[in-house]
Amino acid sequence: MTVVTNPLLPGCHPDPSICRVGDDYYLVVSTFEYLPGLPILRSRDLVTWEHVGAVVTDQIDYAGVPSSGGLYAPTIRHHDGTFYVVCTFVDPTDDARGGNFLVTATDPAGPWSAPVWLDVAGIDPSILFTSDGRAWMHGTRLVEHEPDWFHQTEVWVREYSLTEQRLVGDEHVVWNGAVRGAVWAEAPHLYEIDGTFYLVAAEGGTEYHHAVSVARAQHVTGPYEGNKANPVLTHRHLGHDVDVVGIGHADLVEAADGSWWAVCLGMRPYGGYHYNLGRETFLLPVVWEDGWPVLAPGVGRVPREVEVPFADAPGPDAGALARGELGGVVPPGDPRWTGVRALPDSLATPRGDGWDLPVRPATLEDVDAPAFLGVRQQHVDVDVVATVVADLPAGEVVGVAVRQSEHDHVRLELGRDADGAASDDVWTATVVHVRGGERTELGRRAVPVTAGDEVRLVVSARGQDYALGIDTGSGDVLEVAVADGRTLDTVATGGFLGLWIGVWASSGGTATTSTAHVVSVTYDGA
Repeated sequence: MTVVTNPLLPGCHPDPSICRVGDDYYLVVSTFEYLPGLPILRSRDLVTWEHVGAVVTDQIDYAGVPSSGGLYAPTIRHHDGTFYVVCTFVDPTDDARGGNFLVTATDPAGPWSAPVWLDVAGIDPSILFTSDGRAWMHGTRLVEHEPDWFHQTEVWVREYSLTEQRLVGDEHVVWNGAVRGAVWAEAPHLYEIDGTFYLVAAEGGTEYHHAVSVARAQHVTGPYEGNKANPVLTHRHLGHDVDVVGIGHADLVEAADGSWWAVCLGMRPYGGYHYNLGRETFLLPVVWEDGWPVLAPGVGRVPREVEVPFADAPGPDAGALARGELGGVVPPGDPRWTGVRALPDSLATPRGDGWDLPVRPATLEDVDAPAFLGVRQQHVDVDVVATVVADLPAGEVVGVAVRQSEHDHVRLELGRDADGAASDDVWTATVVHVRGGERTELGRRAVPVTAGDEVRLVVSARGQDYALGIDTGSGDVLEVAVADGRTLDTVATGGFLGLWIGVWASSGGTATTSTAHVVSVTYDGA
């Protein structure tokens, strides 16, 4: 038996969906504007997870999609030798470009197919394969005509033809949520269990009032009766000061030994009601009583620790890929790296023990594909150190950044002055805070650097204090500024993302052929 500590996947791993194929479990989460999109993780025991691939690489055009747009709420299922992922692509600037889609693969590591777009509005699609060989799509959308309350939604169900690759037959609206007046009855998942159809859905919005509700029916198209215990799982009654808030968006899976489990999302506030690590993935046990699932039996909330009876004790490196325990040099091909609207291997190339990061005109404030490689912040206290070679021309910068979006981030930039005021052996380090699209300089200092020197760019987070600084080789970090992390999370900024920390470079909109040389990047979380 192994005890796993929640969250199962710390950092921004929202909207988890899970399925089992034989002895293997597969899990996928939302990634929004980051690429590769929809990472696939595999486990043999629900405890130790490894990256095996990603669903979306180059099948969808991300150009112009703003932060907190992109890929929402995937569902992963397996049927007759094929993996299916259904998902929503959201473009807030152009509704015609987004929509719900289906992709398939025979190997979860890929390649995955081109998307098949579904002719249905809304979000959070899911798919059920029934015992009679049929497939049923379902999802959620706002009630358009005379809703009974603001943001009332409805869950729809419709048959999907695998041969014709389209929705067929009549549509059935089966659910509006367990609580009258509850907003966003969303993230629906259907299951066929012992001849009964179960609907697990979220409601209350993916914030503080998030919850899980359950309904059942004798036919996939309904009518569905709600569980009298609904919502069957929520933390909203525990207040803002509890260790985990926003529990919801659950997906169930039966283990090989016949036990049942659920994954769901939640947030861990710290430094006040702020959750910089974003919406994370949690694991909890499930039992069945009187024909209904009981989530977290005997506790009624997501536990800090979960005993998994069939899991072996993990080794010292187990789960490192999922948990972000980055020691030493992290090459650009590591699956933990992500790019903004661009694949990491299109942004950087290996170079000896390090890698090259070609400078791009795009800045971190542009809705573009900047030269930025980042990893999820997965620890409250963390040190990220990027060692770079200072060899860029005047007007170009290399740095580290704590990113929420193009409108909200903190960045350190190191470079020569564009007007040539700094000499070749004195560069300028500047910390800029972009908040709500408004730029503020938090600190600036001259740094003794000779062209070609290795320089360590440092982000040290201690709770909600993010110190950004420079180490030019003495071993002492020259602190440039400290940013308030409470201005960066989604409570302060809106959107759906946790924070990413990474290395970046820019020519500030000017065409360039320069390259920033990255010797190493380390992530040390406490």
